[in-house]
Amino acid sequence: MQEHYNHKNIESESQEFWKSNKTYLVNENTKNKDGSLKPKFYACSMLPYPSGKLHMGHVRNYTINDVMARHKRMNGFNVLMPMGWDAFGMPAENAAIKSQIPPAKWTYNNIDYMKNQMKSIGLSIDWSREICACSPSYYKWTQWLFLKMLEYGVVYRKTQVVNWDPVDQTVLANEQVIDGHGWRSGALVEKREIPGYYLAITNYAEELLSDLEDKLQLWPEKVKTMQANWIGKSEGLRFTFKHQIKDKNNQLIQDGNLYVFTTRPDTIIGATFCAIATEHPISIHASKNDSAIEAFIISNRLGTTTEAEISTKEKQGIYSGFNAIHPITHEEIPIWISNYVLINYGDGAIMGVPAHDERDFMFAKKYKINIKQVVSSAKNKEFNSEIWQDWYKDTKDRYIINSGAYNGLDCKSAASAISDRIISEKLGQSKIMWRLRDWSISRQRYWGTPIPIIHCNNCGSVPVPYDNLPVILPEDLTPEGNGNPLDKNENFVNCLCPKCGADSKRETDTMDTFIDSSWYFMRYTSFDNTNLPIDNRNDYWMPMDQYIGGIEHAVLHLLYTRFWCKVMRDMHLVNFDEPITKLLCQGMVLNHIFSRKTENGGIEYFKPDDIETIYNENGMATNYLLKKDSSPVIYNGIGTMSKSKNNGVDPQSIIEKWGADTARLFIIFASPPEQTLEWSDAGIEGANRYLRRLWRICYNNKDNIISANSLTEKHDIDISKNPSIQELYFNIYSLLNQSNHDYDRLQYNTIVSASMKMLNSIEQFLQVNSIIDKTHNIAISESLGIVLRVLYPIVPHITWKIWNELGYNNVHGDLIDAIWPKVKKEALVITNVKMVIQVNGKLRSSVNVRYDQNEEEIKKIVLEEPSVLKYINNNIIERIIVVPNKLINIVLKNN
Repeated sequence: MQEHYNHKNIESESQEFWKSNKTYLVNENTKNKDGSLKPKFYACSMLPYPSGKLHMGHVRNYTINDVMARHKRMNGFNVLMPMGWDAFGMPAENAAIKSQIPPAKWTYNNIDYMKNQMKSIGLSIDWSREICACSPSYYKWTQWLFLKMLEYGVVYRKTQVVNWDPVDQTVLANEQVIDGHGWRSGALVEKREIPGYYLAITNYAEELLSDLEDKLQLWPEKVKTMQANWIGKSEGLRFTFKHQIKDKNNQLIQDGNLYVFTTRPDTIIGATFCAIATEHPISIHASKNDSAIEAFIISNRLGTTTEAEISTKEKQGIYSGFNAIHPITHEEIPIWISNYVLINYGDGAIMGVPAHDERDFMFAKKYKINIKQVVSSAKNKEFNSEIWQDWYKDTKDRYIINSGAYNGLDCKSAASAISDRIISEKLGQSKIMWRLRDWSISRQRYWGTPIPIIHCNNCGSVPVPYDNLPVILPEDLTPEGNGNPLDKNENFVNCLCPKCGADSKRETDTMDTFIDSSWYFMRYTSFDNTNLPIDNRNDYWMPMDQYIGGIEHAVLHLLYTRFWCKVMRDMHLVNFDEPITKLLCQGMVLNHIFSRKTENGGIEYFKPDDIETIYNENGMATNYLLKKDSSPVIYNGIGTMSKSKNNGVDPQSIIEKWGADTARLFIIFASPPEQTLEWSDAGIEGANRYLRRLWRICYNNKDNIISANSLTEKHDIDISKNPSIQELYFNIYSLLNQSNHDYDRLQYNTIVSASMKMLNSIEQFLQVNSIIDKTHNIAISESLGIVLRVLYPIVPHITWKIWNELGYNNVHGDLIDAIWPKVKKEALVITNVKMVIQVNGKLRSSVNVRYDQNEEEIKKIVLEEPSVLKYINNNIIERIIVVPNKLINIVLKNN
């Protein structure tokens, strides 16, 4: 064993050993020594996008996963920890446009680099199962599943309203539209209707919602709430406002019914207008003969289709020129065309109740529409039609007014009575509405999974035959930023119809990348099957026992994976309802942010390492200077590490300077997994000091430990007769007991604290027991063996090296498969302890006492000790301080 800790040599040696011995290769038939099959544990992290380099968020996610996987393996589980690449999508296209290289080349280069980074961290990944979304061997099965869902009826084609960038000639996701402009081109975004493929996720809305509580008890409540809100179940009344609006053929539009949906039937009598979407049939009809309406509708084609934007943008409208009949009062009320009504929610129309809905209130005030109060407060609150107050929308302790026969009813009773009337008059019916929309998966982009459809003039849209899969995406194309290059690639587009043999065209839309990540974790289980996407190995591993990823994926990715699983279940491909048993959303990694304004009004951000902090005499930071020229910068506080803020930390530089184990230890110790982690250079240095201390203690006692580990005969220690060992074991096994609890609840940071306390106990034992015999050697060996196993999942390289150097592998086998230490119950009951004796604060002796001995008895024992009496030497004792189970300090009076 070398005298000094050298992380580079140790990590290189250990990683090479694990690689050459195929340590992390996993199969489904791993057995215990008695021949029984080990229980499985599937620990999976969300696969990364190969953007170029790992960031600290990646490192944290995968380290947490690795700690879990190693711990479970040592506890007798057959553990799968796989890895893959979410490799399709816009970032690769954008990089290709910028660098003029094909996205494939950019992607594969990044994968190679990031894979080597992962290996340098020491992750226990079974790389034989690696999948890549842009590999034909993977997306063949995505296409296969698409076709199966098409047959099953879950996939369908329809015209969709999308965000269209007229410069880039592509559809934009909602998050790619910023203030109504394309995020890259800056062009005003248009709403267009184009055909596309959809997945009928709304068919599963009820089950997706109910299973959140019924089957996902081990998910964070925050995530379940976010999904429930996204699914958005609303129970209410769908009813009609009759009208006499006729189209050019003199036919009543929608049979003379303007249908709306409300969750507040109690306020129907307060409706003073109806508002319809710009795409509503009445809006289109009105625009044919009114240039102002036509101009309003055209202007509202700009902007996104998101509810978020619509909720925050200025409410605008125009009177359609038509009226509808109120279903109860039979009064005529105006129909307005408005930008705050979504065509794809309900019937694309709402009733406007300005007195009891803030959005309607603002709209009515702007356009001078009547505001009619129908709900009043039982607490004599005054209604003011000039100012919105939040109590206007409340139902608790409210009653109905200005509503004829319904006056005086509470809101719930009024809602029931009014609903009954409308239903009895056949003007409406009870209905459940969902915020959730069917999943649009068509993207007018190149770098994605090709949709396996052929368009034939004779046969229409024809699925690609299964034996012709995969439809290969050409990898040599370079996007130019002006549309989908597949449209211009004749070798890809031109083909023959599988049905009639006529010249036909391939579908050039590719799939939403969320498709790729909706089922990848199942492919890990059956990675080498060339005949089917999954096989019976999937039944063995799935569902995942633990899934780990960021809270930013709480809604779409996780919702889509749940939906995809349920569809596969209904197609008899899997036999479980939910793919994820337990979910952990790790916290973000934070760092300091420094910036200053540029001459042209922009903001320039600087790396924290490039900043010098100036402190005053009280230790308070007063100024921040750029090291290279001492120019001032502004401190912007703590924020998430990001490229845009230039406050990221390169994991590779940390690993090279300090070692993977140091990086892992800091990441685990700095914060519980689900909380944010604040980066700290001092914390990294502290983690490294601890590892060097561990190494030093092991090196200094290596001969004694090796001697104990080489004993061929079992040597039991009677700890009741050895107070110092009893105290050591009490501390070690108490901390082990706590560590077991913390491992189970994923509080890994406190496990590091426990290991530090264990090491302190060992050091104290060594300091007090200067004369070492065989019994003491065994105690040290046993205690350090526990420390190494407790720490191994967190810092596998240094612990593996020490384990082997000190001969533990000869006793317990290789560390990764060593049996997790069992808590000795007898060690948790301490009978005797050694207490240090001080005289005026100076160490003079020690004494063994019972663990539960009272203070007066301890004082009496101490004052009878000859080794203590000589220091008292007839001096007057002022007081005796007893620190239970630790020390006694005799304070003498000054003469």
